[in-house]
Amino acid sequence: MVSVSVLRRGQGLAGIVLVGVIAAAGLAAGLLAKYDPLVQLPNANLLEPSAEHWLGTDNVNRDLFSRVFNGIRVNLVIAFIAVPIGALLGSLAGLLASVHAVADVIAQRIFDLILAFPALIFAIALAAITGPGAHAVIIVIIAAEIPIFGRQIRTAVLAVREQPFVEASEVIGAGTWWTLRKHVLPNVIEPLSVQLALSMSIAVFVEAAMSFIGIGVRPPDPSLGSIIAESIANLDANPAFAVGPLLVVSGLTLGFLLIAQALGRARRIG
Repeated sequence: MVSVSVLRRGQGLAGIVLVGVIAAAGLAAGLLAKYDPLVQLPNANLLEPSAEHWLGTDNVNRDLFSRVFNGIRVNLVIAFIAVPIGALLGSLAGLLASVHAVADVIAQRIFDLILAFPALIFAIALAAITGPGAHAVIIVIIAAEIPIFGRQIRTAVLAVREQPFVEASEVIGAGTWWTLRKHVLPNVIEPLSVQLALSMSIAVFVEAAMSFIGIGVRPPDPSLGSIIAESIANLDANPAFAVGPLLVVSGLTLGFLLIAQALGRARRIG
């Protein structure tokens, strides 16, 4: 039990450190990067990594180190805006569905409809209507998270509501919303925190994927996915063109997954 507990804490700490270091680098991009991510430098076409340009330069003479670090900030801003909004809307829908039969049926059918479309298919359809951009990424992530959080909190509420202490409070006259606020919600926060960390890792990937295929953050604004897309035709000249943003996307995704797994093990064991 001690070894499992130590492993769980170590895994969670590793995830927090990994995400924290990358996030701090993104926030401090203006201090760490020597060049503006949008400025085209003279005589600097597809330079390899050096002391002057740590990741080299891209095909239009921009410093890749600066673009990757600023891309981190864009990626995390989108994730930290979209996931909490999706979690809040989904949780409210799940709560409403758990206390009203008609609302439950309507919510479940809406959740089924949203989940019937893969996130990238929905993203392509949305971008065709509204145009590509950061707003499209945020809407897609919010829409993808609503049914996930809605069904999770609905299931958790229905399970907790059957516990003896909840039944006892209802017997002595407690109302539905009082019971939800005092007894049910405190017991469903823990599984929601696990899902929140997992959803952050998915949001990082979705933003990078949408920008990669050209329907997310639009050039010349830096984005990890768009940098990877631009690198494909230039890997022979500067392999770091793709390696830098790929490592960042992998690190963020892995970090959030480690946090989610640590929280999940703590919930099951604790």
